[in-house]
Amino acid sequence: MKTPWHFMTAGDWLVVLFLLTAALAGIAWVAAAPEGTRVVVTSGEQTLFIAPLDQPRSVDLDGPLGQTHLVIDEQGVRITRSPCPRKICISMGTARHRGDLLACVPNRILVHIDSSAEEAPYDLLSR
Repeated sequence: MKTPWHFMTAGDWLVVLFLLTAALAGIAWVAAAPEGTRVVVTSGEQTLFIAPLDQPRSVDLDGPLGQTHLVIDEQGVRITRSPCPRKICISMGTARHRGDLLACVPNRILVHIDSSAEEAPYDLLSR
């Protein structure tokens, strides 16, 4: 019986090589992202909480299902307790790089890491 490697053509090997290269480049790009300086927590259009990322603290945030517990420490920010049924927001881990998001969708809590207003560069978005 022939192994799957015998059925691969040169084009198949090029596709595999391209996908591996793209995956490694993506990992390097995420690892090189600059660290954020503040945590912004929103619920819909309302801002619930803004704090610097370098000051350890923990806070309870109110949502439609109950309280979501957020911890900021030297590792970054993470959700440690939430009333949502599947607890996916807890398993998202720690966020510390600019642009990282943590979301508790059932409780409508969105945690975003960004830079302070003075450091924010211009982007191509307009309102």
